Amino acid sequence: MKLDVIKLDGKKAGSVELSEDLFGLEPRADILHRVVRWQRNNAQAGTHKVKTRSEVKYSTKKIYRQKGTGGARHGARSAPIFRGGGVYKGPVVRSHGHDLPKKFRKLGLRHALSAKAAAGELVIIEDAAADGKTAALAKQVKNLGWKRALVIDGASVNEEFLKASANIDGLDILPTMGANVYDILKRDTLVITKAGVEALEARLK
Repeated sequence: MKLDVIKLDGKKAGSVELSEDLFGLEPRADILHRVVRWQRNNAQAGTHKVKTRSEVKYSTKKIYRQKGTGGARHGARSAPIFRGGGVYKGPVVRSHGHDLPKKFRKLGLRHALSAKAAAGELVIIEDAAADGKTAALAKQVKNLGWKRALVIDGASVNEEFLKASANIDGLDILPTMGANVYDILKRDTLVITKAGVEALEARLK
């Protein structure tokens, strides 16, 4: 498949041939869902914690005698039934992450790229270069109609472009190795440089 290449000022800069293996697949929601779930689970801190019965600060003395009170039998005020007692089977510090084969993760990325191409939300630019001025880049982005866009560059990101884009709301930039399914899907527009296309093809083939 062939797609037009543009510059940041909106002018045409030729065209590029895109690989069908990366941008021409029929997007599958089940594959995308599994990869996004894997990403989000790995991102969870898992630091939630409550105190159990053995951790709350209470005396272990029996609170009243076993028989004769007419009430239920209790041994300590730290029981989960009492206010201030320990929590029964509450959350503990743990990892939420799970394994996902590398081949499947690559497949998910290919489907994410294909989903953007199929939806007409893929833009190829010649390069992501700027003079470091936010105002100039913000004007170009507005003229291009990018509201929530992710820019994927080659092996490295242009420092001046990164500096200029830092304070532009809704514009993010990543090198090729940082490209991932979640970030691609949550943006309205996916912008890839020519260098980024070549690097993605080398990474995913």
